[in-house]
Amino acid sequence: MKIALIGYGAMGKIIRTLAENKSHEIVVIVDETDAEKSAEELAEKLKPIDAAIDFSIADAVKRNVEACLLAKIPLVEGTTGWNRQRDEIKNLVEAKNGALVFGANFSIGVNLFYRIADFASELFAKFDEYETFIEERHHSRKKDAPSGTALKLKEIVAKNIAQDFSIAATRAGNIPGTHTIGFDAAADTIELVHTARSREGFASGAILAAEWILGKRGFWEFTEVIGDVLEPENADQSASE
Repeated sequence: MKIALIGYGAMGKIIRTLAENKSHEIVVIVDETDAEKSAEELAEKLKPIDAAIDFSIADAVKRNVEACLLAKIPLVEGTTGWNRQRDEIKNLVEAKNGALVFGANFSIGVNLFYRIADFASELFAKFDEYETFIEERHHSRKKDAPSGTALKLKEIVAKNIAQDFSIAATRAGNIPGTHTIGFDAAADTIELVHTARSREGFASGAILAAEWILGKRGFWEFTEVIGDVLEPENADQSASE
């Protein structure tokens, strides 16, 4: 597969190494020198490739999506912080019959953690004495707070637990990305924790998504990719609502 990397920071470099180890080819790199390019200009640069993976900045997401639609290639959107534009971008992708996979977190481990959170919150919802909390901690360079992963966890847990609960966010030093879901009662506390040790988990997930979306159309969430991998016989081949 011929891949374009949009954004060539730490994540882009790790994706390149892992992709080439899997015999994929990095044909195009879009970096800060392309910051002023229009969607039309960027589309011309993207035409030789099979799929694009974007880990750039939130302000560039709409342009990058438009460029991939013009180039008629699928996009794996790993950038966070653009949730307010989600409906607009979804409508754009669907109107152009394009293909996009997005996710609050492309770590395969985190996406399995989402499923654990769903199951655990369903259990604790049956017992009124337990109150729920979510905590997330990251290094001081991470700008968005709460993290997209924490917001996704809250969305998942809130489907099962009616009580209102908040997210506590910490930004300091070099703390690795850590997410905790807790259930607290007078008798005990139960905590589920995911800690990211490296960016390789995110890179592996992004490459998996790029492989998966080839030949598909629609606006997909990475949780659906994981669901297809776990239960291919139940895979829904229509785009997410």
